[in-house]
Amino acid sequence: MLPFKLDMSRDPLDAWGSPEDIGATTVEGPIQVAGKLLFGSFKTPVSGGLYSATQGKYRVTYPFHEHATLLDGELAITDEASGETVVYGPGDSWIIAKGTPLLWHIRSESIRKSYLATTVDL
Repeated sequence: MLPFKLDMSRDPLDAWGSPEDIGATTVEGPIQVAGKLLFGSFKTPVSGGLYSATQGKYRVTYPFHEHATLLDGELAITDEASGETVVYGPGDSWIIAKGTPLLWHIRSESIRKSYLATTVDL
């Protein structure tokens, strides 16, 4: 399989609903999330694509391991187990381990990221 070029265009993504629709809990909102799967599916062990969320806060325990890069906006992620908070801006990347309890604080009007996720234990 040849590598594909990830389309970083700012075309609208598919509406995914609220944080509750993706297994999270809204703390401050309302928040709307959207995305586009570009690799795999929600049922395959590896998937990737684009994700966006509007301003607010939500709590989630990560159901997968993820590497992501923030494309737009400002985001603070707090590891609720350690209390550590890191603020991300465009071009910043992170790796989050499956099972990590997080508080996402979308500080800008919205954020957009590219990501690769796996449910396989590493």
